[in-house]
Amino acid sequence: MKKIAVAYSGGLDTSVMVKWLKNKYDCEIITVTGNLGQVGELEGLEEKAKATGASKVYNVDLREEFIKEYAYSALKAGALYEGKYALATAIGRPLLAKLLVDVALKEGCDTIAHGCTGKGNDQVRFELSIAALAPHLDVIAPLRTWEFKSREEEITFAIENNIPVTVTRDRPYSIDGNLWGIATECGILEEETLAAPEDAFQITKNPIDAVDLPQVIEIEFESGIPKSINGVEYDPVELVEYLNIVGSKHGIGRLDQIENRLVGIKSREIYEAPAATVLHQAHYELEKLVIDRETFRYKQNISNKIANMIYDGQWITPLFKSLMAFVNETQVNVTGSVKLQLYKGNVWVTSRSSRYSLYSKELATYTIEDTFNHKDSEGFIKIYSLPYRTLAMKKMELANALGRTISTGT
Repeated sequence: MKKIAVAYSGGLDTSVMVKWLKNKYDCEIITVTGNLGQVGELEGLEEKAKATGASKVYNVDLREEFIKEYAYSALKAGALYEGKYALATAIGRPLLAKLLVDVALKEGCDTIAHGCTGKGNDQVRFELSIAALAPHLDVIAPLRTWEFKSREEEITFAIENNIPVTVTRDRPYSIDGNLWGIATECGILEEETLAAPEDAFQITKNPIDAVDLPQVIEIEFESGIPKSINGVEYDPVELVEYLNIVGSKHGIGRLDQIENRLVGIKSREIYEAPAATVLHQAHYELEKLVIDRETFRYKQNISNKIANMIYDGQWITPLFKSLMAFVNETQVNVTGSVKLQLYKGNVWVTSRSSRYSLYSKELATYTIEDTFNHKDSEGFIKIYSLPYRTLAMKKMELANALGRTISTGT
């Protein structure tokens, strides 16, 4: 092992890891950080990395690529893990893995190291992506093998080696954030019977304390992609940043979830995703307006599959690519606007419009303007129920032949 590219966030685990790797292997360490819009940890990153043993530091702004190619892909897919989680952390991992591989190949590294634990999902997300992109590179995960048995021991190591970290023994949260959302775990959050304390939330107001006036916003989409808010066009990063600010003030996007991890255990996570929550709801409502019934129903199954694949680290796979081709085809007519009202942690859709709308007031109305031919329903129902009528008649026929009483059950 001559040169290691380290996935470096500047948090507790990776800060300790750089020093630990330098001590253990006495090799060249290059840290690699992708800026996905995380708050706080990027400050003083280069100085800290070099002070703990790195010879070179990469800090690359990936925010636009992250939103355009990753977050918006998940949005178009309607990917919400277990029906709720917007997958902010999971969406970012394949992009960070790609950056790691690019730097490792450029710098002639023979090894990549990451700071994921042995019972988390991220180890799989990183290592599967690296294997798909550069199978010849070795991957090591110090947190699976080193001597530290707890975050408290890591904090002690950091203090003893003058490694500056923001985590304390009194607030030992593990926080991962980007523009699409923030995930918080550890500490008191591991007690599933206790309410999450307010200091576990990083950006959102408690809905109880949120502003008392509702706010209406209108989001314009083009082929499944949000383009403007209230008539003002934004680039992808600015649009998500704006919705995070607005949503946070109204307490939008908080989620306290027990979820099924890939390794088989259940974990408790605190998520905050104001922009993702608003955009997913608006996008879903617009899809219902413009996508035909059978495609919409089938896409619900695909959305769930894609969400599971993203969570399980399978972004860079042939099946994922194929499913996204289907998703992109469904988005051709997902163009239009959706109005939403934000208030005290809730998002209500108040109106939606599109030139591709399949809604017809004349067909839906119960007024004199009704153009639906009600007589057609009789023949439709007879044909629709024909298989079940045939089945019931056959049961009756057999029962009569055997002298039995037919059951109304199935």
